[in-house]
Amino acid sequence: MSDTRRRVKVYTLNEDRQWDDRGTGHVSSTYVEELKGMSLLVRAESDGSLLLESKINPNTAYQKQQATFGKSSSEKCFFGDTLIVWSEAENYDLALSFQEKAGCDEIWEKICQVQGKDPSVEVTQDLIDESEEERFEEMPETSHLIDLPTCELSKLEEIADLITSVLSSPIRREKLALALENEGYIKKLLQLFQACENLENTEGLHHLYEIIRGILFLNKATLFEVMFSDECIMDVVGCLEYDPALAQPKRHREFLTKTAKFKEVIPITDSELRQKIHQTYRVQYIQDIILPTPSVFEENFLSTLTSFIFFNKVEIVSMLQEDEKFLSEVFAQLTDEATDDDKRRELVNFFKEFCAFSQTLQPQNRDAFFKTLAKLGILPALEIVMGMDDLQVRSAATDIFSYLVEFSPSMVREFVMQEAQQSDDDILLINVVIEQMICDTDPELGGAVQLMGLLRTLIDPENMLATTNKTEKSEFLNFFYNHCMHVLTAPLLTNTSEDKCEKDNIVGSNKNSTICPDNYQTAQLLALILELLTFCVEHHTYHIKNYIMNKDLLRRVLVLMNSKHTFLALCALRFMRRIIGLKDEFYNRYITKGNLFEPVINALLDNGTRYNLLNSAVIELFEFIRVEDIKSLTAHIVENFYKALESIEYVQTFKGLKTKYEQEKDRQNQKLNSVPSILRSNRFRRDAKALEEDEEMWFNEDEEEEGKAVVAPVEKSKPEDDFPDSYEKFMETKKAKESEDKENLPKRTSSGGFKFTFSHSASAANGANSTNSKSVVAQTPPASSNGSSSKATNLTTSVTATKGSLVGLVDYPDDEEEDEEEETSPRKRPRLGS
Repeated sequence: MSDTRRRVKVYTLNEDRQWDDRGTGHVSSTYVEELKGMSLLVRAESDGSLLLESKINPNTAYQKQQATFGKSSSEKCFFGDTLIVWSEAENYDLALSFQEKAGCDEIWEKICQVQGKDPSVEVTQDLIDESEEERFEEMPETSHLIDLPTCELSKLEEIADLITSVLSSPIRREKLALALENEGYIKKLLQLFQACENLENTEGLHHLYEIIRGILFLNKATLFEVMFSDECIMDVVGCLEYDPALAQPKRHREFLTKTAKFKEVIPITDSELRQKIHQTYRVQYIQDIILPTPSVFEENFLSTLTSFIFFNKVEIVSMLQEDEKFLSEVFAQLTDEATDDDKRRELVNFFKEFCAFSQTLQPQNRDAFFKTLAKLGILPALEIVMGMDDLQVRSAATDIFSYLVEFSPSMVREFVMQEAQQSDDDILLINVVIEQMICDTDPELGGAVQLMGLLRTLIDPENMLATTNKTEKSEFLNFFYNHCMHVLTAPLLTNTSEDKCEKDNIVGSNKNSTICPDNYQTAQLLALILELLTFCVEHHTYHIKNYIMNKDLLRRVLVLMNSKHTFLALCALRFMRRIIGLKDEFYNRYITKGNLFEPVINALLDNGTRYNLLNSAVIELFEFIRVEDIKSLTAHIVENFYKALESIEYVQTFKGLKTKYEQEKDRQNQKLNSVPSILRSNRFRRDAKALEEDEEMWFNEDEEEEGKAVVAPVEKSKPEDDFPDSYEKFMETKKAKESEDKENLPKRTSSGGFKFTFSHSASAANGANSTNSKSVVAQTPPASSNGSSSKATNLTTSVTATKGSLVGLVDYPDDEEEDEEEETSPRKRPRLGS
């Protein structure tokens, strides 16, 4: 660390009461797991070794001094005049000397924050003379207790002042707590509260508020047991209603007794359990609602209160878990078709809270808890309730499902794979989750985002187990791609199909390209699906590759480059960028044979002179190809699109691609010239058709990935329109409710600009010309004779009538049109690189 503010010298006090220099380093305050708390760490500036590791103890007295000291009175051994000194054990004193006062103040604030002190103090705890401390240890516990005033109305102000004054001293807090416990003082105070309330003694009630609040800040579990007992807790709440800062007292007791209702979804016969539930709710209410938010210096005052609630929740979960009869009855009613909707909603909310409480358990106890739920059938029950129409029930079921996935993704995966052997695809748990994600009616798709995160966890190979007998990764991914992937991609395939897109075009429009029909909510959904598919490209390799090739998925995704929603176009571009980033020649051949750069280049040209995120993302894609020198893609881009791109000069990316292409072409010619003529004869050349057949072999043969099980090709028997009925119903309902304009999306093309045809048909992947293309495009002749031809592109010649438009040149919109665009920029853009 180069920050001189944190530069310190570390000193320890030796037996001769002299300070020994332990080294110079840099200090930091951080949480240390081994010490279970915030600690001071000093690492040597020479080699980074640990000079000091000291936990900030809440009861240790730290001193901040403004003087120097050394081995002798005349010798200074510190950087500056600001020190922090403390004792860690008997006869073991430590000191940090800071080079700069600012660094000392920063660490001092951290120490005071941990101890709940005001940083303005010079000493964090009361210093006790050693002999006096020894006397305290030798005396009985009941000695030297604080003398409490007589518990009567006239003494309330004195009692309040006493309790407030001891809060800054740990030793005095201990003594006061012991005195309150021994004399039964709290119950006497609560009797005074009843008297004050009957007499409408406002001043006395304000003093009692300060007294009870101060006793809570003593942070003693033994006092909490008295205050939160059934006998006392409502009077404690009553005292806390009379905050002097409020003009009128709050009505917390009225809320707890009349408004808040305890619902027993199944009657609880254990009275101790019922009492514990009531107590936990009320104490949680005191902490969260009644008590003011503690300041930085008061955070530690209520740590025991937090622990009290924590252990209560642990007890409740343990007691419920042990009562198998109770849980069995809950599950039986939850899955019973005869259960009415209100009852089922209460049952699901009970389980949601039950699972939330379980987070307080230790890891081994939490494992046992979720295994108990799994044994009782929580996953089949969730499968039923997640498919219900009640939004609250579905939301609570989703929260429960998230707890299960977070606890053990493998348990969920094992269940759905076993389920697949007995059920149809439509009712599989994962497919139910996907359909809930697709049919989320929230305009912001909050539930869909949560479900997408759960799906990503389930399909993440990083948390899949591999054993000697079986490989979870290969088994589950085979299952997912054969039974679930078609449900996930259904909205994408439906919204990018030719029929869907053409139906949405305006009659009489002169559009040159098909634009996908995406309103904002649909666009958000498609973006979520693309995010998940992009994750699959990064982590699933063979499985997703097989699916993309069989479904011609990238072509369908790139239709979304025409979306009026830039974020969706960027998602489509990101999907292609991840594929290209793998530098896989199978993908590269698929892209070049299908001419799949067309929609990307169209988007770049349509974007015109706007200097925005879409422009930068497209440029970065081509820059990656140039830097990584992906030869097959470089050749394809230069041969087919360079004429359209050569006018883009604000970056050197496309000129760099041309240079790379020409250099590779020269190398190939040199190699060819160095080969004897007999080897260049036709009889030693492989037939072009044979080469093409070799390229297609991958589509017809099974592969293994790193020794994993072979994945069967994705079934082509599933039609693209095999979309869940629920989605169609959802779309119909949504369209009926929406009042948004049904007009076609605005044109994104520049007038008379260079435009390519992009066919949706899978036949384009094989290089076939599309006779049904509705766009008129300019032809770019191939730049070489290495086997690529115009057959691989859908380029035809046209003469446009727009002023200033020439074949092969980009014609940007007039200034008036530019003014109507949301994003504008100067004509000259800064160079992004050379």
